[in-house]
Amino acid sequence: MHVPTQVCVVGGGPAGLTLAVELARRAVPVVVVEASRHFNRSFRGESVSPDSVWLLDRLGLLDRLDGEYVQMHHLRIQDSGHTVFAADFERFRYPHPFPVELPQPALLSALAETGAAHPGFTLLQGATATGLLRDDDGTVTGVRVRTAEGEREIRATLTVAADGRFSKVREMSGLAYRTVPLERDVIWLKVPFPYGGWDDRTYRVRIRGDQHGLFIPTRPDSVRVGFNIPKGGLKEMRAQGLPRLYERLDALAPELSGAVREQVRSWSDTSMLDIFTTVVPRWSAPGIVLVGDAAHTLTPILGQGVNHAIIDAVTLAPLVADALDSGPEALNTATGAFQRAREASVARSRALQLRQERLFTLHGHVGGAWRRTLYRAVNRSESLTRRVLAGAYFQLQEPGERVAKVQDATR
Repeated sequence: MHVPTQVCVVGGGPAGLTLAVELARRAVPVVVVEASRHFNRSFRGESVSPDSVWLLDRLGLLDRLDGEYVQMHHLRIQDSGHTVFAADFERFRYPHPFPVELPQPALLSALAETGAAHPGFTLLQGATATGLLRDDDGTVTGVRVRTAEGEREIRATLTVAADGRFSKVREMSGLAYRTVPLERDVIWLKVPFPYGGWDDRTYRVRIRGDQHGLFIPTRPDSVRVGFNIPKGGLKEMRAQGLPRLYERLDALAPELSGAVREQVRSWSDTSMLDIFTTVVPRWSAPGIVLVGDAAHTLTPILGQGVNHAIIDAVTLAPLVADALDSGPEALNTATGAFQRAREASVARSRALQLRQERLFTLHGHVGGAWRRTLYRAVNRSESLTRRVLAGAYFQLQEPGERVAKVQDATR
């Protein structure tokens, strides 16, 4: 079965669905190919940065999501039991100063419902991309997909790889990339929120030696916990048994000791995230472009994955919509312009994350003292605090309601 369209987006995550909605709003026929049959899945990436909150508001989605998210007002970093950094987001004078915790199933459902209101939008769930279609000169002309009803060919002027950090479409495209493994992996788990001891509007980072944990309030009444292990160290930790996991979290967050023991009864109650960053020198080739994690995998620090996915989408959509009817060269120019518009911002976020990664790995008397000194120095200077957090959270917004950088992308 052949399905013609102008744009085929592989991957129904934040990048793919936001892009598809923005294209459909511009009367561009678009098909989204998504392997899962539903959005009711467990995600770790629920943190949405202030710039993306601002974009969701401008795109008319924030009101639709009312009641689904919670604003985060504070960030606290403790090292060896002492607070070394404290940021209060209400002090930032932007239209949307607060990051939010938003379950991805709610975000993706809202995007899909918004897209379905446009006649050119098609969402194929339970469909897996198995190969790229190409013409004689190698230009990508669409995707071959497997569905419960059989094989389909989605023929498209532009194919978009939005299928995440382990992108199969990126692999099939032949575009070169380099994966840089970092020194840690992260074990994630979820426990009931410790009301009475913590407030539910604060991101917490706890550090002790070379051990660190992230503690993220999650709707409706839980806290997501991520703590580091050495790269490839899951097998060894599992061999030591759950008591070792309990001990690690006791040292970082004794307030959660009882909840962790009650909720984590086996290793199946946890998940492991392989931490790496991916550098892709060229994000496009004739007929295909990469977005989101497929183009630039980042680490979990400061919730940058969803943020850059959404910004990618609203940047690419108008460029593609303007170029589709002007021929292959115009489309190649548009996808190249997209990378040039986005790669400096991605590079800044990656550099900030890698600096934080290096700080987390410091240990011993000298290393720990240097880290605490650095955090305290930034904490004492409001200008330094603003500069550090602006690099992660406020690359688009400026004080005031109009931001020329993305005005065209969100009109």
